[in-house]
Amino acid sequence: MMENCSKPLKSTDKATCPVCFRHCRLGEGQRGFCHGRVCKEGEVVAQNYGEISSLCLDPIEKKPLKRFHPGSKILSVGSYGCNLSCPFCQNYEISFSCNKNPPKIPTKYISPEELCYLAVSKVPVNNIGLAFTYNEPLIGYEYVRDCGKLIHKAGLLNVLVTNGTCEIEILEEILPLIDAINVDFKGFSSNFYSEFLGGNIDQTMNFIKKASEKCHVEITTLIIPGYNDSDKEMVDICKWIASLKNGENIPYHISRFFPRNKMKNVNATDVELVYHLADIAKQNLKYVYEGNC
Repeated sequence: MMENCSKPLKSTDKATCPVCFRHCRLGEGQRGFCHGRVCKEGEVVAQNYGEISSLCLDPIEKKPLKRFHPGSKILSVGSYGCNLSCPFCQNYEISFSCNKNPPKIPTKYISPEELCYLAVSKVPVNNIGLAFTYNEPLIGYEYVRDCGKLIHKAGLLNVLVTNGTCEIEILEEILPLIDAINVDFKGFSSNFYSEFLGGNIDQTMNFIKKASEKCHVEITTLIIPGYNDSDKEMVDICKWIASLKNGENIPYHISRFFPRNKMKNVNATDVELVYHLADIAKQNLKYVYEGNC
């Protein structure tokens, strides 16, 4: 049975996970915070490699990507696990239901070759490629890399939907294979990221900056009443986005929160507030979209 990384281990014979700021130090058989990576034979590898929990042909706008091949569809694939702990997670069934071994969520192994074949088979129904989404795909970046190479070889496109919580070295390894990214940028407060999400805002900001220099990037922020919904925060986050290379042209999605996961007692975001914040965003950004309204 795999051990959870919260259990104390001996200080010897540990391996360090390279993926995100946590750098989980793991003994043999121990899983990291994300529950998707495990120490095996002295190396931290993706335990969720090819273990698919979700597979669906989606409109590209659902990712959401509004200015990347609009009107097309994309084969969307997800596994399990996440390196953040957002209490409002919309996909918590696959992100957080993996704290047992084996994970509670049912999965099916699909090899990169088989997944590429499936993507190609959907081209006649307007599929443009493959989107890694639903859970956090970069905790299993090796699968993204291996599938991405085959997808490009087949003449199709790769899309990444991510929280942007990974080291630049990991991003640089896969970025040549990625054609578009939607980053879930959850707010503009260090405390909000560290205390509420268990994340690191600096790592996400560095991710967005690097990615936006190399491929098509769109950004999404879920507006949670009382947490990240102030006018000032919207002004600050949009000014920062606009400061990036060609930043004023980065599409920005402002999405409405609905009660979910551990925040079922919080009211849904007022539609009027979403449109109000979108008006503020438009002062610095050209392409602003209201979501879930």
